[in-house]
Amino acid sequence: MPKGDQTRINETITAETVRLIGDDGEQLGILSTQDALRKAEEKNLDLVEVSGKSDPPVCRIMDYGKFKYQVSKKQHEAKKKQTIIKVKEIKLRPKTEEHDYQFKLKHARQFLEDGNKVKVTVQYRGREMAYTHLGIVLLERFLTDANDLGQVEQAAKAEGRTAHMILAPIKK
Repeated sequence: MPKGDQTRINETITAETVRLIGDDGEQLGILSTQDALRKAEEKNLDLVEVSGKSDPPVCRIMDYGKFKYQVSKKQHEAKKKQTIIKVKEIKLRPKTEEHDYQFKLKHARQFLEDGNKVKVTVQYRGREMAYTHLGIVLLERFLTDANDLGQVEQAAKAEGRTAHMILAPIKK
Protein backbone atom coordinates (compact mmCIF):
# COMPACT_ATOMS: atom_id res chain seq x y z
CA MET A 1 0.00 0.00 0.00
CA PRO A 2 1.55 3.34 -1.00
CA LYS A 3 2.39 5.95 1.59
CA GLY A 4 -0.40 8.46 2.16
CA ASP A 5 -2.93 5.70 1.36
CA GLN A 6 -3.61 6.37 -2.32
CA THR A 7 -5.21 2.96 -2.82
CA ARG A 8 -8.29 3.20 -5.01
CA ILE A 9 -11.42 1.50 -3.74
CA ASN A 10 -14.97 1.08 -5.06
CA GLU A 11 -16.07 4.16 -7.07
CA THR A 12 -12.62 5.75 -7.12
CA ILE A 13 -11.38 3.08 -9.58
CA THR A 14 -11.25 4.89 -12.93
CA ALA A 15 -10.44 2.03 -15.33
CA GLU A 16 -13.14 0.77 -17.71
CA THR A 17 -12.23 -2.90 -17.20
CA VAL A 18 -10.40 -4.69 -14.40
CA ARG A 19 -8.88 -8.11 -13.80
CA LEU A 20 -10.89 -9.36 -10.84
CA ILE A 21 -9.75 -11.61 -8.01
CA GLY A 22 -12.44 -12.93 -5.68
CA ASP A 23 -12.40 -12.76 -1.88
CA ASP A 24 -11.19 -16.38 -1.79
CA GLY A 25 -8.23 -15.62 -4.11
CA GLU A 26 -9.87 -17.14 -7.19
CA GLN A 27 -9.31 -15.46 -10.59
CA LEU A 28 -12.68 -14.25 -11.88
CA GLY A 29 -11.34 -12.88 -15.19
CA ILE A 30 -11.58 -9.49 -16.88
CA LEU A 31 -14.84 -7.65 -16.15
CA SER A 32 -16.13 -4.13 -16.49
CA THR A 33 -15.63 -2.01 -13.38
CA GLN A 34 -19.42 -1.80 -12.87
CA ASP A 35 -19.80 -5.61 -12.89
CA ALA A 36 -16.87 -5.97 -10.48
CA LEU A 37 -18.44 -3.39 -8.14
CA ARG A 38 -21.75 -5.26 -8.28
CA LYS A 39 -20.05 -8.55 -7.33
CA ALA A 40 -18.30 -6.84 -4.40
CA GLU A 41 -21.57 -5.28 -3.18
CA GLU A 42 -23.33 -8.69 -3.34
CA LYS A 43 -20.80 -9.98 -0.80
CA ASN A 44 -20.88 -6.74 1.29
CA LEU A 45 -17.17 -6.20 0.61
CA ASP A 46 -15.05 -3.56 -1.12
CA LEU A 47 -13.45 -3.58 -4.56
CA VAL A 48 -9.78 -2.66 -4.00
CA GLU A 49 -7.26 -1.86 -6.75
CA VAL A 50 -4.24 -4.01 -5.91
CA SER A 51 -2.07 -3.21 -8.94
CA GLY A 52 -2.92 -0.08 -10.91
CA LYS A 53 0.16 -0.28 -13.15
CA SER A 54 -0.89 -3.43 -15.03
CA ASP A 55 -3.24 -3.39 -18.03
CA PRO A 56 -6.05 -3.89 -17.11
CA PRO A 57 -5.61 -2.98 -13.40
CA VAL A 58 -5.87 -5.87 -10.94
CA CYS A 59 -8.67 -5.50 -8.39
CA ARG A 60 -9.60 -7.72 -5.50
CA ILE A 61 -12.81 -8.18 -3.54
CA MET A 62 -11.96 -7.79 0.16
CA ASP A 63 -12.78 -6.03 3.41
CA TYR A 64 -10.76 -2.82 3.01
CA GLY A 65 -10.73 -1.94 6.72
CA LYS A 66 -9.28 -5.34 7.57
CA PHE A 67 -6.75 -4.99 4.73
CA LYS A 68 -5.55 -1.59 6.04
CA TYR A 69 -5.23 -3.01 9.55
CA GLN A 70 -3.13 -5.97 8.34
CA VAL A 71 -0.84 -3.70 6.32
CA SER A 72 -0.29 -1.38 9.29
CA LYS A 73 0.51 -4.41 11.49
CA LYS A 74 3.10 -5.63 8.95
CA GLN A 75 4.70 -2.18 8.78
CA HIS A 76 4.80 -1.99 12.58
CA GLU A 77 6.48 -5.42 12.82
CA ALA A 78 9.03 -4.45 10.16
CA LYS A 79 9.82 -1.24 12.04
CA LYS A 80 10.35 -3.16 15.29
CA LYS A 81 12.89 -5.47 13.62
CA GLN A 82 14.83 -2.52 12.17
CA THR A 83 18.00 -1.60 14.03
CA ILE A 84 19.20 1.97 14.07
CA ILE A 85 22.95 2.35 14.25
CA LYS A 86 24.16 5.54 15.84
CA VAL A 87 27.65 7.00 15.74
CA LYS A 88 28.91 7.80 19.24
CA GLU A 89 31.93 10.05 19.60
CA ILE A 90 34.80 9.75 22.05
CA LYS A 91 37.11 12.77 22.27
CA LEU A 92 40.69 12.49 23.42
CA ARG A 93 43.72 14.78 23.63
CA PRO A 94 47.33 13.75 22.88
CA LYS A 95 48.17 14.10 26.59
CA THR A 96 45.11 12.26 27.94
CA GLU A 97 46.00 10.68 31.28
CA GLU A 98 45.82 6.88 31.72
CA HIS A 99 42.74 6.88 33.98
CA ASP A 100 40.79 9.11 31.59
CA TYR A 101 41.91 6.96 28.67
CA GLN A 102 40.66 3.78 30.40
CA PHE A 103 37.37 5.50 31.31
CA LYS A 104 36.77 6.54 27.69
CA LEU A 105 37.84 3.14 26.40
CA LYS A 106 35.28 1.51 28.72
CA HIS A 107 32.55 3.75 27.29
CA ALA A 108 33.62 2.98 23.72
CA ARG A 109 33.51 -0.76 24.46
CA GLN A 110 29.98 -0.35 25.84
CA PHE A 111 28.89 1.56 22.72
CA LEU A 112 30.29 -1.20 20.49
CA GLU A 113 28.54 -3.90 22.57
CA ASP A 114 25.27 -2.01 22.10
CA GLY A 115 25.78 -2.17 18.32
CA ASN A 116 26.72 1.48 17.77
CA LYS A 117 29.64 2.82 15.78
CA VAL A 118 32.29 4.80 17.63
CA LYS A 119 34.14 7.81 16.23
CA VAL A 120 37.35 8.36 18.19
CA THR A 121 38.69 11.90 17.83
CA VAL A 122 41.98 13.35 19.04
CA GLN A 123 41.97 17.15 19.21
CA TYR A 124 45.13 19.22 19.15
CA ARG A 125 45.54 22.66 20.72
CA GLY A 126 48.29 25.19 20.32
CA ARG A 127 51.77 23.66 20.29
CA GLU A 128 50.38 20.11 20.29
CA MET A 129 50.16 20.52 16.50
CA ALA A 130 53.90 19.84 16.40
CA TYR A 131 53.23 16.34 17.81
CA THR A 132 50.39 15.10 15.59
CA HIS A 133 52.06 11.69 15.43
CA LEU A 134 51.17 11.21 19.12
CA GLY A 135 47.48 11.43 18.23
CA ILE A 136 47.80 8.73 15.56
CA VAL A 137 49.72 6.53 18.03
CA LEU A 138 46.94 7.08 20.59
CA LEU A 139 44.26 6.10 18.05
CA GLU A 140 46.19 2.94 17.12
CA ARG A 141 46.49 2.05 20.82
CA PHE A 142 42.74 2.63 21.20
CA LEU A 143 42.12 0.28 18.28
CA THR A 144 44.27 -2.52 19.72
CA ASP A 145 42.54 -2.16 23.11
CA ALA A 146 39.06 -2.39 21.55
CA ASN A 147 39.75 -4.76 18.62
CA ASP A 148 37.87 -7.67 20.22
CA LEU A 149 34.61 -5.68 19.91
CA GLY A 150 35.24 -3.29 17.04
CA GLN A 151 36.79 -3.26 13.61
CA VAL A 152 38.10 -0.30 11.65
CA GLU A 153 35.53 1.22 9.33
CA GLN A 154 37.59 4.33 8.63
CA ALA A 155 41.31 4.22 9.37
CA ALA A 156 43.03 6.78 11.57
CA LYS A 157 43.83 9.97 9.70
CA ALA A 158 44.82 13.49 10.63
CA GLU A 159 42.88 16.47 9.32
CA GLY A 160 43.81 19.95 10.51
CA ARG A 161 43.58 20.17 14.30
CA THR A 162 42.03 16.71 14.69
CA ALA A 163 42.81 13.08 14.00
CA HIS A 164 40.01 10.54 13.95
CA MET A 165 38.97 7.00 13.12
CA ILE A 166 35.65 5.16 13.11
CA LEU A 167 35.12 1.73 14.66
CA ALA A 168 32.16 -0.46 13.77
CA PRO A 169 30.89 -3.33 15.95
CA ILE A 170 31.94 -6.82 14.89
CA LYS A 171 28.99 -8.84 13.56
CA LYS A 172 28.58 -12.14 15.36
